[in-house]
Amino acid sequence: MASSMTGRFFQTLRESGGLRGSFWKLLRGEDLKIGVLVGEDKYGNKYYENDRFFLARNRWVEYRQDRYWNYDASLVPPEWHRWLHNITDDPPTKVPPVPRKFIMEEHLENFSGTKKEYVPYSTTPKKIHEWVPPKN
Repeated sequence: MASSMTGRFFQTLRESGGLRGSFWKLLRGEDLKIGVLVGEDKYGNKYYENDRFFLARNRWVEYRQDRYWNYDASLVPPEWHRWLHNITDDPPTKVPPVPRKFIMEEHLENFSGTKKEYVPYSTTPKKIHEWVPPKN
């Protein structure tokens, strides 16, 4: 039992990138997990599965390297979201999603809180206008 646990410990360290990689994963707030690579989406995110974990924690995503500190769940495309949240058992690498007319062609991440966010403008006139000093 003890040799099995130490074997899994060293395997987890090895698959997490050694001591340095494990340190950086823990610093980012991630868990050190080992699992089978199920697939990769067109954005470079990698998806893993390990059925030794309980149901809500057995599938996870590792975001692409250029989003190392700045990542969120909107970077996951809808077809992989279905698989991550156990809505379907088959990943999109095995069963591709059915194309539908109403689905957006290209998945976009959420730009809220960034310089790219959409800021609507008001089309109604102001009720209160600011005072402008008279010109002499």
